[in-house]
Amino acid sequence: MSNSKSVASQLTRSRFTRRSVQILIASIAPMLAWAGPVDINKADAATIAKELNGIGLSKAQAIVSFREKNGAFKSADDLRKVKGIGAKTLERNRPNIRLDAAAEKKAERQAEKPAG
Repeated sequence: MSNSKSVASQLTRSRFTRRSVQILIASIAPMLAWAGPVDINKADAATIAKELNGIGLSKAQAIVSFREKNGAFKSADDLRKVKGIGAKTLERNRPNIRLDAAAEKKAERQAEKPAG
């Protein structure tokens, strides 16, 4: 009889665990939907962390530090130069990454200059 109690106990734990995971996923899903456009050349670390998926405060601070040391980002691809920002993170956030108009125009002008 103790064997049947053990099986029942395992089933109960399994159902509880499954339900707990479902609740966790349901509570996280809205956070993913709240990500929004952010100007990486103007935003502070807290805003970057809030608006970009997979970017916590630590990586957001690294983005701001990189920007302060090296100047404005000329393209979203420049984020790959920041330690901890990989291709997947960049692609997941590309639709929400904004650059101020001045940096974009400067990058376009440099791209149009003839080599030599």
